[in-house]
Amino acid sequence: MIVVTGATGALGRLVLAGLPAADTVGLVRDPAKAADLGVPVRVGSYDDPASLAGAFDGADKVLFISGSEVGKRVDQHRAVVDAAKAAGVPHLVYTSILHADTSPLSLAAEHKATEVMIREAGIPFTFLRNSWYTEMYAPTFQQAAATGSFIGSAGEGRLATAARADYAEAAVAVLTGTGHENKIYELAGDVAWSYQDLAAAVADVTGKAVEYRNLSSAEHRAALTEAGLPPHVVDLLVEVDGNLAGGALVDGSGDLSRLIGHPTTPLTSSIAATLGR
Repeated sequence: MIVVTGATGALGRLVLAGLPAADTVGLVRDPAKAADLGVPVRVGSYDDPASLAGAFDGADKVLFISGSEVGKRVDQHRAVVDAAKAAGVPHLVYTSILHADTSPLSLAAEHKATEVMIREAGIPFTFLRNSWYTEMYAPTFQQAAATGSFIGSAGEGRLATAARADYAEAAVAVLTGTGHENKIYELAGDVAWSYQDLAAAVADVTGKAVEYRNLSSAEHRAALTEAGLPPHVVDLLVEVDGNLAGGALVDGSGDLSRLIGHPTTPLTSSIAATLGR
């Protein structure tokens, strides 16, 4: 039996779609949101360790999708790891972040801590270290298509994103395959792109000229703040752009395309899907 945590989330749903329903269970916080999953569900919350007691009983493999509440995830993840250890889970597959052990991104700290606690728990593991989802840039695609321009502070830095479906397919390959215990996979798109490349790709999809306006970090922060974005989002966007030049979201291992057995989704395909073209 395979248990998928975060089953009602966007990634969880895609993973469930690729797994045999008869041998899969979804772990959810709100069963009302799980009626359409097509698999049996168990109820449990990362915020409530007691609710996770028994959540993984009988599991051969667990896909542990990381929590989304930055700043709370070490304690939340500890609850999951403790429950998996208590249940004797033979194989825990965790969705981490690209180069979690060396990444300069502040988001990596909680993932690094989680990887450490999984190792210390002695549970056979697979770490799926995901780069950014291309879908995270959907608002940028839409803005660029609507206005003909977008801003950032990445200079000529590059990042290698992949579609959420690519990462889901990789998780399915690990969950349904063999020989993945105690392995780390650095998962990223086959082609790294810059914001200049993004402008050209949106232009190619829409047939309209698109310009990327590069700002200093201070100018970028001021523009995002003026646009009304929450401070923590502003901090993240400026931080990420500042680290792209150093390759924080680029990896040349090819692990993702090897796991899924085909090239990762091209940037233009994701842009076209977002814009309905």
